[in-house]
Amino acid sequence: MLSRHDDFPIHQTPEPLAHPATGDRNFYDRYWFNGFARDGEFLFGIALALYPNRGVLDAALSLVRDGEQHCFRASRRLPRERSETRVGPLALEVLEPMRRLSLRLAPNQTGIEADLRFAARTAPAEEARTSVRRDERLLMDTTRFTQFGHWEGWIRAGGRLTRVSADRVPGVRDRSWGVRPLGEPEPGAPASPPQVFFLWAPLHWEDVCTHFGVFETPEGRKWHSDGMILPAYDSPDGIPGGEDPGLERLAALEHRIAFERGTRWARSAELLLTRPGGESWTIELTPLLRFHMIGIGYGHPEWGHGRWKGEEALAGESWKLSEVDPRAPHFQHVQQLVRARRGQREGVGVLEQICFGPHARYGFEAFLDPAA
Repeated sequence: MLSRHDDFPIHQTPEPLAHPATGDRNFYDRYWFNGFARDGEFLFGIALALYPNRGVLDAALSLVRDGEQHCFRASRRLPRERSETRVGPLALEVLEPMRRLSLRLAPNQTGIEADLRFAARTAPAEEARTSVRRDERLLMDTTRFTQFGHWEGWIRAGGRLTRVSADRVPGVRDRSWGVRPLGEPEPGAPASPPQVFFLWAPLHWEDVCTHFGVFETPEGRKWHSDGMILPAYDSPDGIPGGEDPGLERLAALEHRIAFERGTRWARSAELLLTRPGGESWTIELTPLLRFHMIGIGYGHPEWGHGRWKGEEALAGESWKLSEVDPRAPHFQHVQQLVRARRGQREGVGVLEQICFGPHARYGFEAFLDPAA
């Protein structure tokens, strides 16, 4: 099946671009964004993805403010034209690749609306390919790039209008594609109990942005890591195309986390970034606000990514953060808006955490035993 992009010289296989090189039903191609107020007032997340081997296109927007999280979700049959990134009232548009994008959510039955524009502050940074197997079955094989920027516009949710301005609301976006667990459970023999320890901390500073990401085994061995220092630009127009020649990939990453008692959510954290020449940056993180990634589909029991919801479906949902059960599996995957300090320097960003199963260093022994 041909699409408009087949007119460009960008093919990687003999197939049209609409046909993935793999028949794995869990192949996906996703946009993801967040944005957050520097003073800790709010954080929002956005996701839109297509699943060509499932025939689904879905999207979500979620906002945390005033102790509540509000969520918009939508799903539809995958359109024949892959560049059609619209799901019901939500439309994502790439205005200028790697520099400017827009997101509009028109009035709808959930009462959540938005008109947002993202402008890049850094060049995109490609993370290392992530591949992992469990019980000899391919669990994940993905590529992702991360990019820092600012937001302008507004969001209406919970009966309140949240204004978004570039000087106050930085954010991060990523694009990822490949294979990862999606939708309904896989058929076949039951898999062994999952273990995931993942930390991801993109941070904005006055003159640069830093990126920190690790996956670790139950013993605390890093099996995947990404650490970078990226030059920041005053305008998207000054950002170089492709990978920034000024990007610095770090030599080593380390973390120290103090968990909130009775949870697996960070109460405070310290990151150690070691540059190639041996200089180390110690960054202290103080959480200001908690955002649950289930709000944009991650691990949702009904609106999980790639699930078939019909030809077109919309849903809204809200909850109070104070009423979330810290032991509920679906609420473990979080991003915390954090204030960052390195000496006298102050920054802002997020600390994303997924912690399932044992992790010896932090005293976790079972699937979800909490911090003492």
